[in-house]
Amino acid sequence: MSQSRYAELSRSELAVLVPELLLIGHMIDRSGMAWCIQSFGREEMLQIAIEEWAGASPTYTKRMQRALNYEGNDVPTIFKGLQLDIGAPPQFMDFRYTVRDRWHGEFHLDHCGALLDVEPMGDDYVLGMCHTIEDPTFDATAVATNPKAQMRPLHRPPRVPADRHPHCAWTVVIDESHPAVEDIPAAEKIRRTCAAAWELTPIDPSDEGLADYSGPLLSDLDFAAFSHSALTRMADEVCLQMHLLYLSFAIAVAKRAGDDAELARSVGTRQLIGVAGLGAERIHRALGLPGGIEGLVRVFELHPLFNPAGYVVAEIAENKVAVHRSPAHDDRAWISLCGPDSVQPLQAIATAVAPRIQVRSIGTDTDWTAELVETDHPTTELPEVSVAKVSRGADFQFEPRRSLPLTVV
Repeated sequence: MSQSRYAELSRSELAVLVPELLLIGHMIDRSGMAWCIQSFGREEMLQIAIEEWAGASPTYTKRMQRALNYEGNDVPTIFKGLQLDIGAPPQFMDFRYTVRDRWHGEFHLDHCGALLDVEPMGDDYVLGMCHTIEDPTFDATAVATNPKAQMRPLHRPPRVPADRHPHCAWTVVIDESHPAVEDIPAAEKIRRTCAAAWELTPIDPSDEGLADYSGPLLSDLDFAAFSHSALTRMADEVCLQMHLLYLSFAIAVAKRAGDDAELARSVGTRQLIGVAGLGAERIHRALGLPGGIEGLVRVFELHPLFNPAGYVVAEIAENKVAVHRSPAHDDRAWISLCGPDSVQPLQAIATAVAPRIQVRSIGTDTDWTAELVETDHPTTELPEVSVAKVSRGADFQFEPRRSLPLTVV
């Protein structure tokens, strides 16, 4: 168990960063799915998305429940999980909840950033996301809380009329008569990863602020109300969500690529390049970090590619990033896509923060050092980053919200 890199941030900085990390995690698909369509076609892309989320979300949802002490088997527990899930980052995916009783509830989306991203592509893409993907993956998310939970649409896109609000509405019902949702095979593979079992520092209950989410379900999480210790744990858990989601994505991609391991690696690397650059830009902007080498080193330290510490073993200081073999390499997580022959993910981070910095790496696949070298000319944003930034999530701005307890209606 290693000291979290996020522990060096102030409580107020962490309250800004945690929702940013949730949104960055959501952008993984915005970055990766274009390359799935290119390599395997749209129909296979939809199946990859289903298997990706259904494989990872049961594990990471249960992890967050345990970390923040809100394990349960009812509707409020499901809703709390969604509030801390990269599948539903706050405000960008603006879930509004209603609790009828412990076993019945509803939610609707006042704003669905994912929908607004795909609507310009036409109804086929909307149907793919809002019907084909959502039907199995919503229930797969709920299975960590109760396998007898069912999420069913009241209405959903394509929107009729075109400006219909809310964007969609769903019921959530837990009933013993429901058939239990069963895991897909990838879910068991994900449970056996180092990331799934990775131990993080327990939250200090004596720290000032909320130590957990054991109280009532809130309309919006006020991250600033949580303690420094709780926010640090949240940040590391959200990074593990990203790694677990990528590992599940990689399983689904490898199944389509068959014997072509190079194709599978290429799709995964392009996904990482896009989200690495987009994420770096958001972290840098949100925390008001300086430019140049100083700001870039700080972004490297805070970037989900290198976190949580220990799962990814890296020394980041001055103008160097030194990476050593780690549990993340054993899992073949994101860091395994980086090295002397694959500096593009690191270059995407550097270009987003300090365009004149060039990344040069030496070493082996699992032990390497990247040097950050200042040049006279700015580097051009990599095309994978430009593709990821087509999403409105690239520039989305969070706004202050009141956090109100939700009671049974």
